[in-house]
Amino acid sequence: METTVQATAHTQLLAVIGHPIAHSKSPQMHQAALNAQQLPLTYLAFDVWPEELQEAVSGLRALRVRGWNVTIPHKVAIIPFLDAIDEDAREIGAVNTVVNDGGRLIGYNTDGAGYLASLREETGITLREQRVLILGAGGAARAIAYVLARAGVPHIVVANRTASRARELASFVAQWTETSALALEEVAACTSDRTLIVNTTSVGMAPHTDATPLDPRLIPAGSVVSDLIYNPAKTLLLQEAEKRGCTIHNGLGMFIRQGALAYEKWTGKPAPLDVMRSAASS
Repeated sequence: METTVQATAHTQLLAVIGHPIAHSKSPQMHQAALNAQQLPLTYLAFDVWPEELQEAVSGLRALRVRGWNVTIPHKVAIIPFLDAIDEDAREIGAVNTVVNDGGRLIGYNTDGAGYLASLREETGITLREQRVLILGAGGAARAIAYVLARAGVPHIVVANRTASRARELASFVAQWTETSALALEEVAACTSDRTLIVNTTSVGMAPHTDATPLDPRLIPAGSVVSDLIYNPAKTLLLQEAEKRGCTIHNGLGMFIRQGALAYEKWTGKPAPLDVMRSAASS
């Protein structure tokens, strides 16, 4: 049975900011972890409109909030309002975690590392053997491409509706691995030799669960197919991949792992992953 720590004058605050934010499972996941470890911290969600972001960051600083997660649409826009960002966040160009270190706000990006930990844990994949296709070229795609390239995958193809954005992302990761880019409608030309396909788009997310970002006939049999979506737990893309004998991987593990990395930065304690998984899955 979960024990709730009673709030006192010594209780500190953690948070997530975004717009909208009502759908977020971060509060229940983090609060369950904090309660399990009997830590004097409370985690809340704040709906922050884009035009109020700077004011919100100033308020969080003034209130000495211990730290917070950052979600859509603030991951890039928050950077000018922080005092420093770490190397991964700077390379990726986005922040999803802020630590208040004695009034100094430091930005991190735990999305990529969280994804990598989840992918390895759930699939047993050997990254140096993978030829990757990334669907999408937004902020999530940039984080995923960055960590995969740095982990040693030999080749990444980026496919996006707007080919220029695909080329931009491919150019960014070309400093670490071989890359190519194409428009999404041209993707049939490159799928046959891909061993890892990663969907970073929102296509297939609830409530539009009958959509898929890739023609299932193009999924190579026996490949690994990873979808950052976790609602539904098994998108149409993953259902079709499973039919073709593929190993499938959804976004729940990434959500938990990136949250755990943030939790450890705030608390200095190992995150209780089982507690967080149970809370996020409910």
